[in-house]
Amino acid sequence: MFSGIVEEAAPVVKLEREQDNLHIIMKCTFTHELRIDQSISHNGVCLTVVKTEGDCYTVTAIKETLEKSNLGLLKTGDKVNLERSTRLDARLDGHMVQGHVDQTAVCTEVTEAGGSWYYTFEYEPLQDDYLTVEKGSVAVNGVSLTVVNSQPKSFQVAIIPFTWEVTNFHQIKAGTVVNIEFDILGKYIAKIVRQQLQK
Repeated sequence: MFSGIVEEAAPVVKLEREQDNLHIIMKCTFTHELRIDQSISHNGVCLTVVKTEGDCYTVTAIKETLEKSNLGLLKTGDKVNLERSTRLDARLDGHMVQGHVDQTAVCTEVTEAGGSWYYTFEYEPLQDDYLTVEKGSVAVNGVSLTVVNSQPKSFQVAIIPFTWEVTNFHQIKAGTVVNIEFDILGKYIAKIVRQQLQK
């Protein structure tokens, strides 16, 4: 479980293909604190640490993960949003993020707004409960954000300078593919309502 509060936007050092798997070698400031089998969110995708060496560590993305996320599009040098799992004795500053990406979306517009930015994302819902609500929560590349201008197949988020600097939002532009995890509470409620209507 994660909170969507990114600790670091770290660079991809190396990418290694092995059959349908992709080994992603990352370099970050807290590698020395990591252990094998630890879960870390990478652009919102929960992956397991399989190796550490110096200031780098390795995680592996399988075919299913690559098909449902933007990790297969990574290139050496790209910044990836990293977050370690939430501690039970810590404050939940974002919202409940599982690290199970629902699908990808495409950035269609970035608008500057007096020192902050509005990002517009479009997506084709893969399920009826993949939706956003006004002022609800959504995770974009693992970042916990508040939805504005919620539409059936698009939404906007407002990004402050701090978030722009410490996450990989400074790399996102029109045409960029991002990972989306819709709010888990919203998904459960939408499914329950749909089941009740079908009775």
